[in-house]
Amino acid sequence: MTTQRPAQKPFRRILLTGAAGGLGQILREALHTHADIVRSSDISPMAPSHGEHDEVINCNLADKAAVLALATDVDAIVHLGGISVERSFEEILEANIRGTFHIYEAARQHGIKRIVFASSNHVTGFYPQDAQLDAHSQRRPDGYYALSKAYGEDLATFYFHRYGIETVSLRIGSSFPAPRNLRMMSTWLSYADLQHLVERALLSSEVGHSVVYGMSANREQWWNNRHAQHLGFTPQDSSEVFRAEVEQQPRPAADAPDSLFQGGAFTVAGPFN
Repeated sequence: MTTQRPAQKPFRRILLTGAAGGLGQILREALHTHADIVRSSDISPMAPSHGEHDEVINCNLADKAAVLALATDVDAIVHLGGISVERSFEEILEANIRGTFHIYEAARQHGIKRIVFASSNHVTGFYPQDAQLDAHSQRRPDGYYALSKAYGEDLATFYFHRYGIETVSLRIGSSFPAPRNLRMMSTWLSYADLQHLVERALLSSEVGHSVVYGMSANREQWWNNRHAQHLGFTPQDSSEVFRAEVEQQPRPAADAPDSLFQGGAFTVAGPFN
């Protein structure tokens, strides 16, 4: 009787930063489909390793030497690490700006050629909700957090043209089990569609630096992914199944940020003195 060998996975080892966060926890298990070993990292406590194929390493992304060591023997990076909400510039600087630079420098030094970068819809957050955007629309960041994501996208462009490191920047909308309010009916990204998006970002060939909005197949959409069709991202879920529940909530005032801007409340967060 012949024993069939398991199919070879695309990557030997994938590094996942931000693994303690909500989306990191969702992706940590899913990434085992694509790599023999998933190395999970965060500055915060994480669930322990559950075997030799699941590595767990605490790391402060602001520590350049630590990030360089973290990326040893890695084939691809899914970079979710950093602060994911609006904070003071000083806080954003260390985790999101300095930390993302360290990720790209580690990729350069180790010869890693594929990064999936968790950008954000907030890089265009100051557009009105009736605007239709795509990846070529001029950015309108809505805060310090959004500025850090715009910087990360520029890093991705630079490191591709200078060093040939390919990146797919995911302008993630609102990825939760269900949309929490009316704004999220347009921005919602289901966990299943998130996993599919990351899969396409890892496995698509010749992406250069591609920018894609991360949203499910919602009825009302502000974003068009026509410039990212080569990725083959085809979301299957829709926020419509939650509409009746969401519409029972009190509607925000007509002049409230959640009614005016695609970035919602991020457009008025801070300043942080």
